[in-house]
Amino acid sequence: MKNSLIISIIALPMLFACNEQPKRLAYPETSTVDTVDVYFGTEVPDPYRWLEDANSEATKQWVEAQNAVTNDFLAQIPFRNAIKERLSEVWNYATQSVPQKKGDKLFYYRHDGKQNHAVLYVKSIKDSIEKVLIDPNLFSEDGTVSLGSASISPDGKYVAYEKSSGGSDWREVFVRYVETGTDLDDHLKWVKFSALAWDAEGFYYSRYDEPKAGSELSGSNQYQKLFYHKLNTTQAEDKLIYEDKDNPSYMFSGETDDEFNYLFLYVSSSTNGNRLLIKDLKKNSDWKLADPDFDTATGFVGKSRGKILVLTNTDAQRYRLMAIDPANPAVENWKEVIPESDGVLSGVALSKDYIIANYMVDVQSRIKLFNHKGEFIRDLEMPGIATISGITVPKGENRFYFNYTSYTTPSRILIYDIESGELTEDFEPKVDFNPEDYEVKMVFIDAEDGAKVPISIVYKKDIVLDGTNPTLLYGYGGFNVVYPPRFDARLVPWLENGGIYVNAHIRGGGEYGDEWYKAGTKLSKKRVFEDFIIAARYLIDNQYTSSEKLAIYGGSNGGLLVGAVANMEPGLFKVALPAVGVMDMLRYHLFTIGWAWAGDYGRSDDSEEMFGYLYSYSPLHNIPKGDIFPATLVTTADHDDRVVPAHSFKYIAQLQKNYSGNNPVLIRIDTRAGHGAGKPLSMQIEEVADRWAFTLYNMGETYGK
Repeated sequence: MKNSLIISIIALPMLFACNEQPKRLAYPETSTVDTVDVYFGTEVPDPYRWLEDANSEATKQWVEAQNAVTNDFLAQIPFRNAIKERLSEVWNYATQSVPQKKGDKLFYYRHDGKQNHAVLYVKSIKDSIEKVLIDPNLFSEDGTVSLGSASISPDGKYVAYEKSSGGSDWREVFVRYVETGTDLDDHLKWVKFSALAWDAEGFYYSRYDEPKAGSELSGSNQYQKLFYHKLNTTQAEDKLIYEDKDNPSYMFSGETDDEFNYLFLYVSSSTNGNRLLIKDLKKNSDWKLADPDFDTATGFVGKSRGKILVLTNTDAQRYRLMAIDPANPAVENWKEVIPESDGVLSGVALSKDYIIANYMVDVQSRIKLFNHKGEFIRDLEMPGIATISGITVPKGENRFYFNYTSYTTPSRILIYDIESGELTEDFEPKVDFNPEDYEVKMVFIDAEDGAKVPISIVYKKDIVLDGTNPTLLYGYGGFNVVYPPRFDARLVPWLENGGIYVNAHIRGGGEYGDEWYKAGTKLSKKRVFEDFIIAARYLIDNQYTSSEKLAIYGGSNGGLLVGAVANMEPGLFKVALPAVGVMDMLRYHLFTIGWAWAGDYGRSDDSEEMFGYLYSYSPLHNIPKGDIFPATLVTTADHDDRVVPAHSFKYIAQLQKNYSGNNPVLIRIDTRAGHGAGKPLSMQIEEVADRWAFTLYNMGETYGK
């Protein structure tokens, strides 16, 4: 670093009353370097490049200084603790996952409402005796070591499970013998973005080579390989199943059928779409290519009548179910079982005699039942704007478990018997929340190009829509991801306090299939931001709120969304809450798994046109100068190796330099935490309380009214 780091912390002015705004805060002084990158002849300064080194002492000092200013500001908000207490109360309810039947046992997760992490249980079907199988709360005293995925062997005798430390995407894999609850000696390292696919003697998994020391959380992840691990052996003995030395960015994931007849290999080069190859394990045949196209997504569903069933968007924007002859799996030989329809076919499960098809229609779940020939039987009618997920069918049966939730209905586990049509309840949580007090609606707003963009709106029935209500507008808009209706305890204090919550189902997501998704990618990415801004204007024009009472929130790709629209319309919002956001669109592909996002974003080195487009909206590079900008609380974590914290570090440093107004522009940096998965409940409560306190305070609101 050319210039020495100078950090000074100046005491914050006192906040004399809970709604009296302070003068401009004294931020830590962040030194600059003279780094300049050249893209197609255009010079782009990167004065905070040194903050990309999260391990340097200078960066660590900077983090401490920024956190000190943020903590001092938050500590003086008088209702911060009250929000935290209410979050602790309302979050304190038991939850349970959809059970899986393996062998003669049921496996499921349960959280008692106070624990940092959910616990994996096993129950004997014969005598209903339940016991703890894996309790991740015992992994570490502070809760920062968490349980990743856990894969149960088909006979229910073993569970292969992942541990994550500090929220990192890196995983260590262990194997537990279910009967005794003890671990085998098996221990696998440097596993990341991996399925754990069992056969009779072990499992398939994906890993990278051990990274260089110091680069574990920032180095680019290249050359993933698929291995097979046999139980009771060392990792050094694992068999290499598949690699591609010519394509370092390819990622590999394995899946098996229940009888271990076939191994399915998914090959991906980005976060959406995959090739599909099939190997006949009984014949030890060569790989056969089923779906050669990286731009389409094809996944194994099950076997029926001698055929392999796959869910695919090949020649079907909204997906369909196809049958593959394993002897001749090429696309031209596929046979259609369930055709594409108006709804997005988002999931399929097979029972003994039926196909359970989960459709998404206007961001709401609809279940349709078919026989194995693909002939329609009937609908499963469920009330409200709701989401059905986690459909699990006990092997050889004609009933299935599923999760049902809505914005005002905490997740319930239900069982549906297809033959009798009987719907029974397996688990219902008891929550300190009355759904009858709230209104939920979905409206469709006109985008600039004529598209109808759905937005979900939730609020208390007794509030007056007079333009004065604090409103939280959430969005994501990317990677074919859908954030459907679901109950979120984090929102309860906000809603109880008279706040409005809005979920904008903008382009870039998968709400209406591939066309909706691709309309918000690459050289059309700005359409995502435009949809979001139109949603904000709708809320203001229709008296839900005003610019002085409107906050915007999103995480990861949603953090990019918040950063971009705050730059584009800095006077439209009072508060901006970008979480773990992708803020440097010119360099994102250089860190960890960032290169895989190019399918959505494009890369700055693709072409001069692509560089210019990314440069024109990159949050880091387009922060306006002047005194108009929302109060901003950036959140990130030091162990985030999905979207490295350098994105947020450089963004807030540039924002604090460019912005000359009095609204606080702060960063809150968690330690021993990552992108979000596995974060202890205690840390989640602290973060959410700070987010709502910051937002209400800067809107001139109080809490507990």
